[in-house]
Amino acid sequence: MKTIGLLSNLEKDKIAPLVDEICTWLGNHDITLLKDEKSACGTTRGTFVCSRREMVERADCLIVLGGDGTLLHSARLAAPFGVPIFGVNLGRLGFLTEVDIPHIHLALERLLAGQYTIEERMMLEAGVIREGQPYEPVTGLNDAVITKGGFARLIVLDTFVDGQHFNTYYADGVIVATPTGSTAYSLSAGGPLVVPHLDLMVVTPICPHALWARPLVIAAGSEVRVTLLSRQGEVMLTMDGQHGMRLNYGDIVKVRRAEHRAKFIKLNNRTFFNILREKLKEGDGKNET
Repeated sequence: MKTIGLLSNLEKDKIAPLVDEICTWLGNHDITLLKDEKSACGTTRGTFVCSRREMVERADCLIVLGGDGTLLHSARLAAPFGVPIFGVNLGRLGFLTEVDIPHIHLALERLLAGQYTIEERMMLEAGVIREGQPYEPVTGLNDAVITKGGFARLIVLDTFVDGQHFNTYYADGVIVATPTGSTAYSLSAGGPLVVPHLDLMVVTPICPHALWARPLVIAAGSEVRVTLLSRQGEVMLTMDGQHGMRLNYGDIVKVRRAEHRAKFIKLNNRTFFNILREKLKEGDGKNET
């Protein structure tokens, strides 16, 4: 591990001193550090400013400071280049991050010593076909979501799996999630929790107007095709809640497994179930007595 990229969410409180501290620590350990123009790091020895594209092309790994939203953005950048991500949690839940701030120095020592494993996660690709014209597909780690805007009406979504008609949803929307995304929006909409190392997809309707409509688990190699049959109101396709496109009547959304996989650096023996118990307890806002 000789060249490391640093990405940070500068909207987090008190992040600038932490970024400077990490830059100095890595510089003192003869690491070439790449940072983008938005990072708060100063001109530490061995630090170079570059674009994010150049960063993922050159780095051996990315250190990402932020919550899961920052990790999701970084995964989309790094996955096509096979660059692993080391997440430092500055958020609240942090399902994807590996270490919290108090343990950062020990974690960096283990990272440079090679005392880690690489965990791969399945990603999704979603594309839109409008009047026979395909748009450039986008990728994401958590989910592809088709959802209505702020108006009260349900939307109508004709849904196929591998070319076979599955359901016509009258609902607020539908989510196609990866195992990683099973702990995100899909969970809130009533979808199942899925162990992240599996390869599969979960199709979860959002507030469907049918008591029997339930989440569907399908193979990772399947393709989900959803046609929008609503003419009124705003309907959006969003990927990981960060990249969005407005949909029109008759648009077809195709979701499938992406070619690339996200890679995360794991330092410890915390299991998915350890993290799940800890993070969901935090999400409830309650402490054990």
